[in-house]
Amino acid sequence: MSGKKRQPSLAQLRAFDAVAEHLHFRDAAAAIGMSQPALSGAVSALEEALGVTLLERTTRKVLLSPAGERLAVRTKAVLAEVGALLEEAEAVRAPFTGALRLGVIPTVAPYLLPTVLRLVHDRYPDLDLQVHEEQTASLLDGLTTGRLDLLLLAVPLGVPGVAELPLFDEDFVLVTPLDHRLGGREGIDRSVLRELNLLLLDEGHCLRDQALDICREAGRADVPATTTAAGLSTLVQLVAGGLGVTLLPRTAVRVETSRSSQLLTGSFADPAPTRRVALAMRTGAARSAEYEELAAALREAMADLPVRTVCE
Repeated sequence: MSGKKRQPSLAQLRAFDAVAEHLHFRDAAAAIGMSQPALSGAVSALEEALGVTLLERTTRKVLLSPAGERLAVRTKAVLAEVGALLEEAEAVRAPFTGALRLGVIPTVAPYLLPTVLRLVHDRYPDLDLQVHEEQTASLLDGLTTGRLDLLLLAVPLGVPGVAELPLFDEDFVLVTPLDHRLGGREGIDRSVLRELNLLLLDEGHCLRDQALDICREAGRADVPATTTAAGLSTLVQLVAGGLGVTLLPRTAVRVETSRSSQLLTGSFADPAPTRRVALAMRTGAARSAEYEELAAALREAMADLPVRTVCE
């Protein structure tokens, strides 16, 4: 092509980004609310503006060309920066207004969301809080790609570009069937974890990894995964049925153990195994001052929970 190239538009970049993600014109068009002909035209116009072929079109599928592979990464970064620009403008205009997309892990959501929602309703009525419950890996991907704004989850994460705002520490308790020798005991030595039939959550849950870490610290090499569960409610019912014991974070105990009369909880001797729960945001996020204020408000609101708030 000769002459000065035209500047690509945001609509063209969004269209190409959607096609690069879905590798399917119909799915990409549906994802961004654009008609398929308009989407195809936008991508073609972008190719013309850039002077490169981005896609290899066949009758059956869409593939990224080598240039498309490279420019897809840059396109996503440009769109993320535009999103950050709009977010910053909104934050400057009026803090605690507009949408806030909060990601929460399943082993936190049922126990802490009532406190979070009540706080937002009472103190930040103009904030449009949107909640997404997902496992840690999916949440972190959502945060780094800009799909989510803020996370509520267990830390440390150790992820570059993600800043943590600690909220509280909480102990783990041992949940057993009624007839278990450790049922209801206090001051349990964590060394007992070396021999107990410990039930765990499925792969992908950070609480599973934390339980395994606690077992390793107690001197146990591995925990055979003979029975696992997708959520804490099922895990606790398996314990009630006599299949083994499990570890629950203290914030989950009241909700989960109230569903069965066949359970007892025991507490560990100090120092008890613990987990830390925090908010996580992108380092340098446009709304970081708001998130820090929200974290402080949450620490205050969570003072009534069975946790130890972390002072910042």
